[in-house]
Amino acid sequence: MTIKVGDTLPDVTLVKATSEGPEKVQSGEYFAGKKVALFSVPGAFTPTCSAKHLPGFVEKAEDLKAKGIDEIACTAVNDPFVMQAWNERDGSESVTMLADGNGDMAQALGLTMDGSGFGLGQRGSRWSAIVDDGKVVELNVEEAGQFEVSSAEHMLGQL
Repeated sequence: MTIKVGDTLPDVTLVKATSEGPEKVQSGEYFAGKKVALFSVPGAFTPTCSAKHLPGFVEKAEDLKAKGIDEIACTAVNDPFVMQAWNERDGSESVTMLADGNGDMAQALGLTMDGSGFGLGQRGSRWSAIVDDGKVVELNVEEAGQFEVSSAEHMLGQL
């Protein structure tokens, strides 16, 4: 079943990528009490993710925060070391990287994709959401191969 607006995010273990090393976090605790601009990419360092998706949220971070977003977070089915390296290369301190290494979050949300044709295996699909105190208030899921509704620009229009 795919998550929808009004649902609460599932409580799964994610790994926050930090400069001090990986830090396990429970999504239920992490998203509690704050408004988060959350976006998911099929993979760190992949073309659209690196050229458009992450950079858009970096560029629009202050605009998002000015409209009430407390935190911006990116999730992907990658390990925390890759997520940290990607953030150091293409991201910023404005974006928190949450590794979903086993795909537990993607599966629990019902937002997976099969990247086997590209050697990627099962991944999370491309989407974004505004999450307020753990509840999904906006959800923007991309069609396969698209990048439109999950962008930071689109999200700004929803706030």
